Amino acid sequence: MAWDIVYYEAADGSVPAMQFLDGCPVKVAANLLAVLDAVAEAPPPQYSGGGKWEAMHGSMGGYYEVRATGPQREQFRLFCLLENADHDELVRRGFDGPVIAVITGLRKLWRTTLGERDYRSVRLLGDEHLSNHPRDVAK
Repeated sequence: MAWDIVYYEAADGSVPAMQFLDGCPVKVAANLLAVLDAVAEAPPPQYSGGGKWEAMHGSMGGYYEVRATGPQREQFRLFCLLENADHDELVRRGFDGPVIAVITGLRKLWRTTLGERDYRSVRLLGDEHLSNHPRDVAK
């Protein structure tokens, strides 16, 4: 059973992941979206991403990232949460079935790391997403 893909919508009406994708080189954005589609079709628990879909650890436990490399080896990341629960809970969240919630994206130069400040910004958006019933997602 394929999962749906939804995009978190902030209280101000912005959609951080879409803004991120709009700022990516076209080929990178297409690659990120293709991986996301493949994960949703697999679905996520069965998808072996070959480094393009990875579960995160530590302070980012519970998040997944879609990875792509762009010009000059710049690294692009889409941060996602999996929304999977029993039927009643999914309905309470506003979903008909399990979904991949795309929260936001970040980019970094090759051979650099994202820091705790970067991850904190992702978690703040993710926490806001998770606090809403039903979830606020782009239409």
